[in-house]
Amino acid sequence: MDDSLDGADSLALWLRMTGHEVQVCHDGQAALATAAEFQPEVVLLDIGLPGMDGYEVARHLRAQPKMEGALIVALTGYGKEEDVQRSRDAGFDHHIVKPADLALLSKLFE
Repeated sequence: MDDSLDGADSLALWLRMTGHEVQVCHDGQAALATAAEFQPEVVLLDIGLPGMDGYEVARHLRAQPKMEGALIVALTGYGKEEDVQRSRDAGFDHHIVKPADLALLSKLFE
């Protein structure tokens, strides 16, 4: 999920081309609703979202029993050490600073 339409759509296109089923959302409320229905194995989540930020979305996702095993990755422009720590505290498994290294993302999906 990313509030940047072009960024999210480009990443979704690449993921689909590499064989992944993808749902794209652009705000926290939509992400929570979609995750409850879609039950993704991996969530790529921006932190700087309008309304509900990515930290809050991650905490809500982690609270859902069906999302316990999901891999949640912060994919964000926020790269300071305190941002990384807040990601860990919110339940993110990884913190990747944009622009995303596609080879690194591919390794996360293995």
